[in-house]
Amino acid sequence: MPLYESVFIARQDVPTTQVEALTKTFSDIITADGGKVAKTEPWGLRNLAYRINKNKKGHYVLMNIDASPAAIAEMERNMQLNEDVLRFMTIRVEEHEAGPSAILRKDERSDRPERGDRGDRPQRAPRTEAPVPSSEGEKA
Repeated sequence: MPLYESVFIARQDVPTTQVEALTKTFSDIITADGGKVAKTEPWGLRNLAYRINKNKKGHYVLMNIDASPAAIAEMERNMQLNEDVLRFMTIRVEEHEAGPSAILRKDERSDRPERGDRGDRPQRAPRTEAPVPSSEGEKA
């Protein structure tokens, strides 16, 4: 069966438990049609790039799916009908990514030095003021 990655965004005022219930509902649709959900990653409440239906934030969830195109179509139909889902996108992939997704790995990189810290870069020598050339109209 083909492999898919699906991401959906739920409204910001929906509690986390209801987002988990939505994820379970969509997973059940896939398994009922003979597919399986390999991995589910809740990304949490994140800022949206632009307002969607008066929402500035949304609960993001990623699902790695191994299912038939008919099962994916049914899941997307249910996502479209659900008023708590703002947006969704499903793409076909050659293989699922092992380990956490890029979004979750980004949070792990926080052990890097702060942005203002230059680390081992050499310090510049202090600037010295150069004499200002005199104007032509001045006489000595």
